[in-house]
Amino acid sequence: MNFSTEQLPGAVEINEVGPRDGFQAEDEFMPTECKVEIIDALSRTGVAAIQVTSVVHPKAVPQLADAEDVMARIERAPGVRYTVLVPNLRGAERAVPMGADGWELMLSVTDSHSRSNANRNTDEALRGMEPVVALARENGVEVTGSMATALGCPFEGKVPFERVLYVAEAYRAMGVRHLGVADTVGVADPRLVFETMSGLKERLPGITLGLHLHNTRGMALANVLAALQAGVTEFDSSVGGLGGCPFAPGATGNISTEDLVHMLDLMGVGSGVDLDSMLAVAREVKEVVGHPLESAVARAGKAEDLHEAPQAQAL
Repeated sequence: MNFSTEQLPGAVEINEVGPRDGFQAEDEFMPTECKVEIIDALSRTGVAAIQVTSVVHPKAVPQLADAEDVMARIERAPGVRYTVLVPNLRGAERAVPMGADGWELMLSVTDSHSRSNANRNTDEALRGMEPVVALARENGVEVTGSMATALGCPFEGKVPFERVLYVAEAYRAMGVRHLGVADTVGVADPRLVFETMSGLKERLPGITLGLHLHNTRGMALANVLAALQAGVTEFDSSVGGLGGCPFAPGATGNISTEDLVHMLDLMGVGSGVDLDSMLAVAREVKEVVGHPLESAVARAGKAEDLHEAPQAQAL
């Protein structure tokens, strides 16, 4: 039986989230100039978008307390979208002068995770997003309605599809036309990903869907393949696999950008990302963070890399 590429898209877009989702998980504060240097290098790799930072309260995420400085100092490359994570109206008001191309809204699909993260249930969080979306519209900023724990919750387990659809439809009612589905703790499997993304695409025509995967249990690349077969063409990933989750101690972070690009290249699915350039950034990131990266390709090299054969031993 031959592997068929008929169900796979010809090209996808990659949203690099390392500067936000990855950097925020680092214990040691990264100097602003290092962040800017890495973001500028990522801008030259061919990624479609970069999630630069977040406007959460500095006391909540000290690593991103320099959000304004980073946004002001990066060199914006033509064709690359620069976004910030916006958790609430106060953060949105702070984000307006940053001039980001997009705001990525964040709330949890499950009540228990929402209360843990935002001290409010999902419905309350959704109501809190209505003025944020209105403010974005006033300022001509595109918003993405991200949905944490959509593919599994550390407190409630599997999430019914109807719950995910409920939150997605609430976003749509606000006028949001771009949604991000997140496997926040890395518990999704390929069948779940395929069925969830296919179901959302069927029920939400005209809505663009992206996927945010964590590699906590080593299934992220398999989940990408399932999403590709479901017609998903936008993926979040993090250089070096940076990131983590406080509810999955010791776990790996986001799917590695270089691992994702490497697989797409091998399958003939275009991403626009130059793998060698991304690997060079990963080496720089490793030096800055001072610990090994969760990236198979960074450790082992590309599949097409050849090695000199050993000499035969004389008998």
